[in-house]
Amino acid sequence: MTGYQLAQINIGRLLAPRHSPLVADFVDQLDEMNALAERSPGFVWRLVDDAEPAAVAAHPELADEKFQLNCSVWESVEALWEYAFRSDHLRVLSRRREWFERPDGPHQALWWVPAGHRPTAAEAMGRIARLRDHGPGPDAFTFRDRHPAPEARAAAVRI
Repeated sequence: MTGYQLAQINIGRLLAPRHSPLVADFVDQLDEMNALAERSPGFVWRLVDDAEPAAVAAHPELADEKFQLNCSVWESVEALWEYAFRSDHLRVLSRRREWFERPDGPHQALWWVPAGHRPTAAEAMGRIARLRDHGPGPDAFTFRDRHPAPEARAAAVRI
């Protein structure tokens, strides 16, 4: 294990409130997908909203019941990639257009945190804003524009 772990946030706005039949198939799969994540190699932690057992927490500054936020920490980019795109999670991910509005900006951000750090919803939303305002960089990036952990960057500079 290195001194850094990968944090991620993904956000979206449902097409209807969470209790609507229009998004029921998505909502009904949340517990299963969260359990799958927690069993996945490299999973470290996920943000859990005490009021919402499905662990899809609304950002506290938004009074929008359709806004959804998921934040988690993983041992590596590869571990998160395996869960997101090579597990049964892909079955749900591939149907996201059925349940979510098309995003008008970044809907996911990745960043490195010191091992043991647990991001807040506000911190994670700040990474989405950073990605939107400045594009990908070491402080907020995407799967497509990955950046190495700080200690890997420092080692590359020394070589």
